[in-house]
Amino acid sequence: MSRVKVGVVFGGVSEEHPVSVKSAREIAKHLDTEKYEPLWIGITVDGQWRLCDGPGEGWHTGAARACTLSADRSVHGLLVQGDDGYEGVRLDVVLPMLHGKLGEDGAIQGLLELCAIPYVGCGVESSVLCMDKSLAYTLARSAGIATPRFWVLGENDNVDPEELVYPVFVKPARSGSSFGVSKVVDAGQMDGAVRWAREFDSKVLIEQAVTGAEIGCAVQGDVYGLITGEVDRVDLSHGFFRIHQEESPETGSENATFIVPADIPDDARLLVQKTAKTIYRTLGCKGLARVDMFLTEDGQVVLNEVNTMPGMTSYSRYPRMMAAAGLPLSEVIDRLLQMTLHGKRR
Repeated sequence: MSRVKVGVVFGGVSEEHPVSVKSAREIAKHLDTEKYEPLWIGITVDGQWRLCDGPGEGWHTGAARACTLSADRSVHGLLVQGDDGYEGVRLDVVLPMLHGKLGEDGAIQGLLELCAIPYVGCGVESSVLCMDKSLAYTLARSAGIATPRFWVLGENDNVDPEELVYPVFVKPARSGSSFGVSKVVDAGQMDGAVRWAREFDSKVLIEQAVTGAEIGCAVQGDVYGLITGEVDRVDLSHGFFRIHQEESPETGSENATFIVPADIPDDARLLVQKTAKTIYRTLGCKGLARVDMFLTEDGQVVLNEVNTMPGMTSYSRYPRMMAAAGLPLSEVIDRLLQMTLHGKRR
């Protein structure tokens, strides 16, 4: 029986390029190659697409060939440069292992839909909603989900820092991880924080700080509904959590450890998982997502953000939470691919 051809897209032009490459390397270790034939499609930091042998060191050099997705639906896959021009290479399904801008914001999802190629993960609409935190908050509030109090600054907008109650967080409204994020404790820090955020996005979000434990919940679609991983808790020693900006993330964060399962009461854990599923459904997610929340001292769950293609590195939270619930990464990948192929990615 022929293997399913899986196009694994990784790299990309966002700030999270290095993390995406690491995620692809972890996928390579756990993908069942007896069932699936991976085709490794790397995107360089300057946007060049390369069909390569794998996501290892130097993947974009050597035998790597220029390629592009074909919008001609009869090709159903790639156009790959050869000696005599471009040849078509069929893809049965795509795993877009891209994080941040042009990876989780609906761009690659729209391209894949234009090409009529099934893909793992959230669709265009939910990717757009989840990437823009102000939109996610607005829709979540309509479903009765608590969110931080927030203000939105457009490209030419300003805020009177004297009108805010500190501390607040200033962040790009549409950016991945914690790039461009600042904790502001007084009015004198506001201008610099807004300028820093605008280096990553013209739309800036100001959030009232929430006092509570930082909690995460991995959610995955299932043929019979939704399943969740074990809840985790971010244990901070100082400052605030800056994901993917550590010097050596493989050996741990400089100011945070992850407790999985989270050391919270059982009733709080069940509430976090239930709320994560509600947020997932409200924002129209499919396939998978990691829902980050706060758990306050009075037991309230407050939305922080939703990651529609969470990291899959050796140190990433999503696979850790799923593994703690009894689902190793190999099974997570297999389930995602099978649900996508059979049109059941809830």
